[in-house]
This record gives sequence, C-alpha cells and structure tokens, in this order.
Amino acid sequence: MRRLPGHRLPDPRARIGDMIFSRVAGPEGPGNRARIHDTPGPRWFGPERPVRRVHGDAAMFIGGLSALLLQSLHPLAMAAVAAHSGFRGDPWGRLQRTSTFLAVTTYGPADSAQEACERVRAVHDTVRGTTAEGEEYAAADPHLLCWVHVAEVDSFLRAHQNYGARPLDEDGCDGYVADMARIATALGVPDPPVDRAGLAERLAAYRGELRATAEARSTARFLLLNPPVPLLARLPYGIVAANAVALLPRWASRALWLPRVPPAESVCVRPLGTAVTAGIRWAMTPPRDTG
Repeated sequence: MRRLPGHRLPDPRARIGDMIFSRVAGPEGPGNRARIHDTPGPRWFGPERPVRRVHGDAAMFIGGLSALLLQSLHPLAMAAVAAHSGFRGDPWGRLQRTSTFLAVTTYGPADSAQEACERVRAVHDTVRGTTAEGEEYAAADPHLLCWVHVAEVDSFLRAHQNYGARPLDEDGCDGYVADMARIATALGVPDPPVDRAGLAERLAAYRGELRATAEARSTARFLLLNPPVPLLARLPYGIVAANAVALLPRWASRALWLPRVPPAESVCVRPLGTAVTAGIRWAMTPPRDTG
C-alpha cells in the first residue's frame, strides 16, 4: 500500500500496548500516569531502587495472579475478599485500583504515596465480619495485613526472578523486600520483613493458619478457568495463568486442587510464559523514535 507523505500507518505495537494498558490502568490511566511520573517532588524510591525494576516489568502479570492464589489460602483474608471486594462483579476495576496503588507508591511523589496508603487504611477500617465457621476477621488486623503483604512480595519477587528481563542479584532481592517493607509499614504492617531470609521465615510462620476453603477454590476456578478477558486474549491469559500456578509452592497448589505436571512445566509451561511475558514487555515499551 502506498504511503502518503506525512502519513504514519497505525503502529500495531502501540495498539496492543494501549489495549493492555487500558485494561490494567482503566480509563483514568493516562491522566494518572502523567500525574505519577511528571509531578515534581521527592519520592519514596529513587530510580536505582529494586522495587522500580520489579514493578516496571511485565513479569508482574504472572506475579500478581500467583499472589492472589497464594493470598486466598488464609481463610480470614479470603472471607474478607469474598464478602467485601466485589472482585467477581468488577474484576477489572479491582485490578485497576491495585495497579494504580502500586504505581503511585512505587513511582509517585512521597506525599501522593502516603495519601494512597491512608486511603487504603481507611477502607480496611470498614472491612470486618464473621466467617461461615464463626471466626471474626478485620482487614485492618496487622497479622492479616502482614500475610497479604508477604504473600504478595514473595509472589512478585518469584515472578521477576523467573520471567523478568533483568533478574535481581542477591543484594537486589533483599533490597526489594526492604523497599516493600516501606510500603507495608505505611499500610499498618508492624515489623515487616526486610530481606529474603526474613520473608521466608515469616511465610513459614503462617503455614499452620493456611487452608483452602471452598471460597478459595471457587476463586481459583474463577481466575484460572473463567477469566473476564476477551476471546482473543484467552490463549495468552491461559499461559499466564499456568505459569502463575507453576510459581506457587507445591503445598499451595495441592491445597487449591490445581493440577501440576513438573516435567511439562520445565519443557512447555515456563518457555511459553517467558515468551508471552516478552511479548507483553515488547508491546508496552514505546519504540525508540528513529526519526
């Protein structure tokens, strides 16, 4: 097709990147991105910090889904989500709010990051109830907050180390846990772990409290088998989902009744996950202007 002078053909890379960004960030995404990155002022984390590398990589798609599965194994956390989050009715809205929170706290001005944490704490103060077994829960409970935090940090870091474009070295991994502790403290988590050793110890300390409830298994089926994604996105989403399951500790996938075939994970699942993650990264990275 002949190209008219001064006319630029639609860039498929930009189209795909915009589609992904609009799903993850929502209609207010472009405005939020401009405010987060362009507003002057001090930040919680400088450009050299590990948290910026981890949260800016496409591996977060796998890590985020794996984190939701792992977090669901605490019955009180799962009960709070099932009763109050509305994630089934508005899953994209929940994803967009979460991604905006991560962007603000990771890249935004310090005062905006603090305000975002205070808004989350205000919401947590209203979330309380009783499980079907008669156990009381409160989202502001520091012990419950800590579980959600360590499950998230472990999942994000596992995903980055397996699928990230530039995995962290040992000091970088400890630095990421320390960076996330800064956010956790602002959310009301007392004494969050600040290195990988502390993270592993804290995760192990929760094992006796974890179990897969009917709500957790139902959530896993919803996230993995009935995702609210367009038909064309089902295949790449399925690959992301398979890799999110493969990231889980074996005891966690067994508890959720999620089948795994270790030989297939190394031969098929992980290479496909690497390829899809690379594709998302390519689409969401603006091409260099070569004039």
